[in-house]
Amino acid sequence: MKSFFKNVIANIVAIMIVIAIGILALLMMIAASALSGSEKAHVKNNSVLTLDFNTNIIDSPSEDSPEMFSFNAEKEKNVLIFDMIEAIKKAKSDDKIKGISIETDGLRAGMTQLDDIRAALQDFKKSGKFVYAYGNNVSQPAYYLGSVADKYFLNPAGGIELKGLSTEILYMKNFINKYGIGMQIIRHGKYKSAVEPFLRDDMSPENKEQISTMLKDLWSGTSEKMAASRKIDTAQFRTVVDSLYGMIPDLSLQHKLADQLIQKTEYDNLIRTKLNLKEKDKLNKISFIKYISSYSEDNVKKDNQVAVLYASGAIYNGEGYDAVYSENFVKEIKKLTENDKVKAVVFRINSPGGSANASDEILFELQQLKKKKPLIVSFGDYAASGGYYIAMGADKIYSEPNTLTGSIGVFGMIPNFKEIANKNGLSSHAVTTNANSNMYSPINGVTSGGISMMTRSVEQTYKRFVYFVTQNRKKSFEQIDEIGGGRVWSGTRAKQLGLVDELGSLNDAINYAAQKAKMKEYNVAAYPKKVSPFEQFFKNMEEDELSARLIKNKIGKENYKVFEQITNPKLQGGVMMEMPYQIKFD
Repeated sequence: MKSFFKNVIANIVAIMIVIAIGILALLMMIAASALSGSEKAHVKNNSVLTLDFNTNIIDSPSEDSPEMFSFNAEKEKNVLIFDMIEAIKKAKSDDKIKGISIETDGLRAGMTQLDDIRAALQDFKKSGKFVYAYGNNVSQPAYYLGSVADKYFLNPAGGIELKGLSTEILYMKNFINKYGIGMQIIRHGKYKSAVEPFLRDDMSPENKEQISTMLKDLWSGTSEKMAASRKIDTAQFRTVVDSLYGMIPDLSLQHKLADQLIQKTEYDNLIRTKLNLKEKDKLNKISFIKYISSYSEDNVKKDNQVAVLYASGAIYNGEGYDAVYSENFVKEIKKLTENDKVKAVVFRINSPGGSANASDEILFELQQLKKKKPLIVSFGDYAASGGYYIAMGADKIYSEPNTLTGSIGVFGMIPNFKEIANKNGLSSHAVTTNANSNMYSPINGVTSGGISMMTRSVEQTYKRFVYFVTQNRKKSFEQIDEIGGGRVWSGTRAKQLGLVDELGSLNDAINYAAQKAKMKEYNVAAYPKKVSPFEQFFKNMEEDELSARLIKNKIGKENYKVFEQITNPKLQGGVMMEMPYQIKFD
């Protein structure tokens, strides 16, 4: 018996030791992962700042969620658009940086981010330093950025996917009818087309009108910039795009999309010659992420901050880190309001909207903050519907020309499965105490009383939306209602309509915020603070979070958004302020 207990105890101790060693190893791996990107880089003389395929440009810290335990130095690195612009500015006067090389085929960045980088590169060129670009099979966004270079070099077996913009919407009315899925929809605004795919089997004239206008606005400015950089007549450039000449290397060269067809090694040798390097000398290329790390801790002042509060992603109730969650943002705004070191706040919005209730909570806290310090808003790729609503506390609104904004409209959407249940022998019966106790049933749908009150709720929310817009934009209800109705506008049109104050970048908004706070010297701090690898790891220990991450990794980010629309309870029920679609520049 003693031998038995000794064996049991020995096994328990052994298991505990193994678990302890495992936990220790795990913590060491987390620490190593956290520290792997924190080393300060050294910039060598005769260096070339390089944007390569490993660089992923993001708008806010919340988008930076690295994979744990990855020690691959060549993995994608996320760089904030603000940091990238600042790096280009610094490189302009840095004697160690002799030029910039753009070496990326498939650039992951939004249209407004590309606009800002392009403008920064144009300013960089004024220093007399070179900007070169090289591509193999080049995506449209990568070429839009690369076309600003002094010279564009293309692989002889490569191509440029220059094709223009389009949007395609999937209509599901016949599908849901065929399979017995009911959809109760309430909306305000004839342009509020988020629900249109469930109501029709084709595009409405109103939706076609707004999308056509919007795409023309976006493409006209973008194509004109590319044509001007490449010194191509605009009519000829249109022919080049319509004919897809960029897909054939020889035609790319013939029609001035590229300056030379060369291999990558030849391109590197060309840069070596530009730098007057000898055969034994090494070509020093430094990535943006390393260059930023070389100076990021220099001259950091603790006081006199301009805080940039990033709101990136859909707007939800509750808590979370990968989008705009009302509870988190309310806490963050209150902290900024009471922080004496923060003299002004720039609210950076890159959101298509979401929950009306969550948007309202965030707007209220921003209005309180505005009473104590300047609040300036900057729009990224999207600031539509709820994303526009939360901007209504601003002293001043800056929008990029290619921002998609407006979408002043409201909707509610509730599915039911009565028909498909009946077809399969299922029925549901309820016992209630009041007329609308069972207001909503997945099988029987919404009661007439529920529909009536939801309609009133949608109308009331729309009026509240328009009211805050009238207060901020100093316009009448009728004026806003006329350009509202759920319609989405480009930033350029929004400026003409008076929905924003200025066309400008995040940097423009920051400069104005500092000026309004009467600061000549200040530093810029990002909020909410990035979640550390330790926090992220333990947060992801929850079963739901682990499942979500596994699914997202398996099906991809874009497909996961569609999956969320169906399965996420935060996106079901309630009144929504959300843009009907997103446009990807690819």
